[in-house]
Amino acid sequence: MHISLPHSIENPIGEKIIFHAVVPHPEGEKLLAENFVAPNIGPVMHTHWLQDEVFTVVNGNLGYEIAGQGKKFAGPGDTVFFKRGIPHRFWNAGTDILHCKGYVQPAYNTVFFLSSLFAAQQKSGTAKPALFEIAFLATRYKSEFDITDMPAFVKTVVVPVVYFVGKLLGKYKQFAHAPAAVKA
Repeated sequence: MHISLPHSIENPIGEKIIFHAVVPHPEGEKLLAENFVAPNIGPVMHTHWLQDEVFTVVNGNLGYEIAGQGKKFAGPGDTVFFKRGIPHRFWNAGTDILHCKGYVQPAYNTVFFLSSLFAAQQKSGTAKPALFEIAFLATRYKSEFDITDMPAFVKTVVVPVVYFVGKLLGKYKQFAHAPAAVKA
């Protein structure tokens, strides 16, 4: 499945991402993007197994946490680096909209995954994505992304069962042309 850039996505809780371009780079293509995040909002603790993620704060206050470290904060002009394979999260730690620019490298399936995740959140109307959609994404792209905050029982028992039931019920037609996961 090909998504043309620039491409903009929003979820119902106040996050917007604009994917601008994919540019060649010797260490893997860079996906250039910017995000806008409402106060006290941000993704849960998660891991990009194969991608590095970098944010530079344009406006606002970015709160962030890297597994094993305490909470930290960054302001306009500050750059934060999330290394692949390390669980992390970020949020808007201010009272105004947080605006960051940055990139993910290598790009791989980031645009598809996040677009599908935000669509699943839109479907549910909450921060928690619709059940069958998150089961599909968590199963298919587990070699690239992990929702670290998801309890182990849910990951190992509930998600596989929901995924299987979803296949039986034909719930994944919208994913018929989903790109293959990248294996490490």
